[in-house]
Amino acid sequence: MGRLVALLILLIPGCLAALGIKLMRDTVFGVLISPFQILWLQGLTGLICFCLGLYLLGGFILYRDRKRNQVSARFRKKQNGPGA
Repeated sequence: MGRLVALLILLIPGCLAALGIKLMRDTVFGVLISPFQILWLQGLTGLICFCLGLYLLGGFILYRDRKRNQVSARFRKKQNGPGA
């Protein structure tokens, strides 16, 4: 059950990033989609969707790998001791 939930968590930002790529591609080829009135607004929305989806996917993977201690030293969280 936990793996299914993790898959669904990864699926939503993945679809958001894919939507962003599609919107940017349509902007490059000059295809205007109905909710947008201006071509550059469609491209900007696509860029924002892509960056947000990539940010969420990367953050989830980094969080999971930090929890399993599988990241390099520069990505590990610094832990303050009781005397610090």
